[in-house]
Amino acid sequence: MAVKTNEQMVLEFQSFLPFVESLKEAPEAHWTTPIGEGKWTVKDIICHIMLWDKYFYEEAIEKIKLGQPLTSRHLDFNEFNANAVEHAKSLSALQVAEDCILQRTRILDTITGLTEEEYIQEYKDGDRKKFSIRKHLRGFLPHDKHHRKQIETFLKQI
Repeated sequence: MAVKTNEQMVLEFQSFLPFVESLKEAPEAHWTTPIGEGKWTVKDIICHIMLWDKYFYEEAIEKIKLGQPLTSRHLDFNEFNANAVEHAKSLSALQVAEDCILQRTRILDTITGLTEEEYIQEYKDGDRKKFSIRKHLRGFLPHDKHHRKQIETFLKQI
């Protein structure tokens, strides 16, 4: 597998936006039905992605932009995800989609056009572990792809 350039990764990260935009057309019932036995709903999944984007924007990417120390930490992801599912219950499908688009756009607005050095620059996060924008994208692109495939498969079935 060829190594992706920063530009390719940004375009892939950005490709989640039209996908979420297209989900706005789905009926509310498609958003609130679990995608499988014991699985999340589409709304839960999109809210989960939105909150991770919000977290990494506010605790790392925005801090880099502002020249401030990073405050992101390695969280208990099961707890974080459970909180995301709970948060999704308080929002409409449209609000979840809009919030997801907003958070992803904030990241993209900050990272688009960075130099190679800025992508690979390593920072210490709140746990004193290394963080770079390139590593962040490399970690989250497969995550996006996984959830997108789950949603697409589910929507084809109903």
